[in-house]
Amino acid sequence: MENETNFATQELTDENGPTSSNLDTNVGAASVSDSATRETPPVTASKGAPEEETADRSEGQSVEELQDSDNFMLMYEESLKSIQEGEVVSGEIVQVDKEYVLVDIGYKSEGQIPIREFIDADGQLTAKVGDRIEVLLERREDDEGAIRLSKEKAAKIKVWDKIREIYENDKTVKGTIVSRVKGGLSVDIGLQAFLPGSQVDLRPIRDMDSLVGTEHEFKIVKYNKRRGNIVLSRRALLESERTAMKEKTLKIIEEGSVLQGVVKNITDYGLFIDLGGIDGLVHITDMSWGRVGHPSEMHQTGDEIQVKVLSFDKNRERVSLGIKQLTPDPWSQVQDIYPIGTRIKGRVVSLTDYGAFVEVEQGVEGLIHVSEMSWTRKVRHPSQLLSIGETVEAIVLNMDVGRKRISLGMKQVAPNPWDIIEEKYPVGTTIEGKIKNITDFGAFIGIDEGIDGLVHISDMSWTKRIKHPSELYKKGNEVRAVVLNIDKENERFSLGIKQLTADPWDEIPVKYKPGTRVTGTVTNVTDFGLFLELEEGIEGLVHVSEISSDKKGNPLSRFQIDDVIQARVINVSRDEKKIGLSIRKLEETTEKDIFRNYVNNNQEATSNLGELLREEMMNLGQSRSRKSNEPDSTEADRDDA
Repeated sequence: MENETNFATQELTDENGPTSSNLDTNVGAASVSDSATRETPPVTASKGAPEEETADRSEGQSVEELQDSDNFMLMYEESLKSIQEGEVVSGEIVQVDKEYVLVDIGYKSEGQIPIREFIDADGQLTAKVGDRIEVLLERREDDEGAIRLSKEKAAKIKVWDKIREIYENDKTVKGTIVSRVKGGLSVDIGLQAFLPGSQVDLRPIRDMDSLVGTEHEFKIVKYNKRRGNIVLSRRALLESERTAMKEKTLKIIEEGSVLQGVVKNITDYGLFIDLGGIDGLVHITDMSWGRVGHPSEMHQTGDEIQVKVLSFDKNRERVSLGIKQLTPDPWSQVQDIYPIGTRIKGRVVSLTDYGAFVEVEQGVEGLIHVSEMSWTRKVRHPSQLLSIGETVEAIVLNMDVGRKRISLGMKQVAPNPWDIIEEKYPVGTTIEGKIKNITDFGAFIGIDEGIDGLVHISDMSWTKRIKHPSELYKKGNEVRAVVLNIDKENERFSLGIKQLTADPWDEIPVKYKPGTRVTGTVTNVTDFGLFLELEEGIEGLVHVSEISSDKKGNPLSRFQIDDVIQARVINVSRDEKKIGLSIRKLEETTEKDIFRNYVNNNQEATSNLGELLREEMMNLGQSRSRKSNEPDSTEADRDDA
């Protein structure tokens, strides 16, 4: 700092001689000798010049006039002696040339100032003939006999004089912060001065670079003219002002009073407000009746705001302030403004797992529960339908003013589609739609906005055995179905595809009456019997008890899948969709028919009865063998299916 601010005294001593403080003793002898060489002898009568004296008188000049002239010269010489080197004097610019500005200071000749001292920052010449300026007499006469003057050094000496005056009278000086230096800031007050970092403000400044270029008032803490040091303080000035303001504020502050303040600092939990010499805190919960995420959302440092004093501890000088208390609590009028059933518009301010909070007005929030978001859609999380900041419409469902709670419904804005779905799609209606989803138990078809109908796997086909719906349908397929049932309370919509065609079992009891002889293909062999497919999707069961006994072992062992055999219908149940078949009864009937034909024809026997029976059974066996090797139309149909 010493190198930056040493402007005055050292500059005077570097190349131009001693400073003004030492000039009185250093230049005494020189002044005497100089004046002696320049003194004009007094005009008096002398022995060696009577003729001159007579000649002067002969020209008409009296002795008194000569004496007055001599006195003037003596006075002139005496005035020159009073101007000392290092002294600031006033002079008039008499000439401006390329190198120097000549200034008349009342000496025997004009003094010289280098032209550079009159060039401003824009490179313009500021010297004009006739201007009066203050200059420093650096040397009376240099080697060339010229008088050396300085305008800049005179200005600096004047500044030091002003600094001394300000310091002694405890005044302030205005300056501009020009740069950041080690330990503080450099300030231009006419001379370079130093502002320590601890003296910048009442509180530590994190970003001192932001102050560069700003102008402030400062107090001079100390200065040293010889070393060129000046130390400033802004904090001392602020403390003095703050003390005065504090005394004034303490007289008017009381609980319930409304004051004007300035936001001094912002934290996560609130605002610190400068009330004038004393700080108060507005907690984040007292900033607004509504939701505040962070204090900086509402105010910035330097904002002027109005606050209400909530509490004041005079001994500890702690003040609690509030902003929201300047307006009435909005919950005091909620019941009158938003009665149950009112439709409102609000902004979504928060989302939770169980619902969305909507700001009805500042300070009043309501909850839309996930169950109240959609009539038809199962909402697992509010983010499926809403986002923070979105504006929504809702209906007031319930209210608890004491607990400051409002229940809202979003789905109630539109009619419940389940209330009108039965009128729109009565039972028996044929609909068309896309398959939206396939499960193990069926397929869901889109019916209306948010309403899907279920085709259960059992309602996909009258006759086919379906293990999974994907065997017949894919997601996105367009299908037709019949409305079977609508359960509005449980919100279920049942559809059927097989119902588009008549149930073939309606004709089975007529087509397959008991006693009818049928031919079928073995589709399954179980421990309890055989399943025969009589036509596509229609099967009958030959119970093991209805198979003729085989002395060789298990009667089922002689049958295999895809064998084509004949049987007789013994019973039919349309409701249970079952057909009972019997091979044993078919064989017994065949034997009786043979015997009856034999008796009725009254023919002579060429063989005994046993031989005739054996022949008929052989024919029946050959018939079975042919059919097993040559599939009939029923078997071909099964293969196509």
